[in-house]
Amino acid sequence: MRPPVTALLALVVAGLAGCDARSAAPGRAAAPVPTFTYTVVHTYPHDPDAFTQGLVCLDGQLLESTGLNGQSSLRRVDLATGRVLQQVRVPSQYFAEGMTVLGGKIYQLTWQSRKGFVYDLASFALEKEFAYAGEGWGLTTDGRSLILSDGTDQLRFLDPATLTVTRTVAVTRDGQPLRLLNELEFIRGEVYANIWQSHTVARIDPATGRVRGVIDFAGLLPAADRTPTTDVLNGIAYDAAADRLFVTGKHWPKLFEVRLTPAP
Repeated sequence: MRPPVTALLALVVAGLAGCDARSAAPGRAAAPVPTFTYTVVHTYPHDPDAFTQGLVCLDGQLLESTGLNGQSSLRRVDLATGRVLQQVRVPSQYFAEGMTVLGGKIYQLTWQSRKGFVYDLASFALEKEFAYAGEGWGLTTDGRSLILSDGTDQLRFLDPATLTVTRTVAVTRDGQPLRLLNELEFIRGEVYANIWQSHTVARIDPATGRVRGVIDFAGLLPAADRTPTTDVLNGIAYDAAADRLFVTGKHWPKLFEVRLTPAP
């Protein structure tokens, strides 16, 4: 999301490592959270200049929100070629973040400006702005509510009509808070969340906040494709019609269709 910050990276390491401490009733060990790995099904080109903050697959195309002040945008992208088909620039004072689609509207967050934007899905015309407290990181929807992450262990559920918070849930892994929740995607009843500054994606129960599984995407982008500007894994999109899962990263030259498998 942002350039690496040592203190925040330490939180990630501590949070993930601390999750190994099991909380269970005396005499009974808690079952470990299952870990998944991946197989690459197909590789697609991705704009290496895109600082990916939000990703949605819709009707065989990608919608993408890109960040950084002066470079933020909302895009419609051809999946097969990576070509930008439609784009609006976000004013340079804003650092765009997560994005999702619901009811023919596109909802897009900004990082520290406490402001979001609502666009028409077809034309990308800006229809209105909305305010929220704190920071905006990731955004997805369960088909009823918008679900927002803010870099903490909290997920906020927003009414899409009023854009007010209706409830919050604290995300935990093995009873410990899981922080730095970043880009989000709702997939088959679970919230998938990139954990910032890691190659881990958490699978979260939206009702309880408990982590049901973690996906280890280590090694997904080959070393040969990395440059000094290559940033972290970020960007999850799901094609529900074809049951396809896509992931990419900030300034990554490739986008990957992957299949998940239980880790050994």
